[in-house]
Amino acid sequence: MIFIAPLAILGMLLFVVIGGEVVLHLWNWLLPPLFGWREITFWQALGLLALCRILFGGFGFHGSGRSTFRRRMEERCEHMTPEERERFRQRMRERFGFGPSTSESKEP
Repeated sequence: MIFIAPLAILGMLLFVVIGGEVVLHLWNWLLPPLFGWREITFWQALGLLALCRILFGGFGFHGSGRSTFRRRMEERCEHMTPEERERFRQRMRERFGFGPSTSESKEP
């Protein structure tokens, strides 16, 4: 048990260094030639990695917010009747433009 804490700290530091290096090299390899942006330093790459982690999540062990959202929606759909589910799907199609609206589908 006494060796776990130093190994965990070493693992986190290694993850940060490798992650920063990966972001640094990908940025400096892709973005200056493609868009004319300037190259970044290692510390800027770490900041960018931290910013992306804050904004988009990921690298977590507890799952992302999407799985929680999906699970909640599946639970709600389980309690709906087939007619309610079909009405819900139709409203989503109309709202987000995935199909013809009911007025368009009824016209000859």
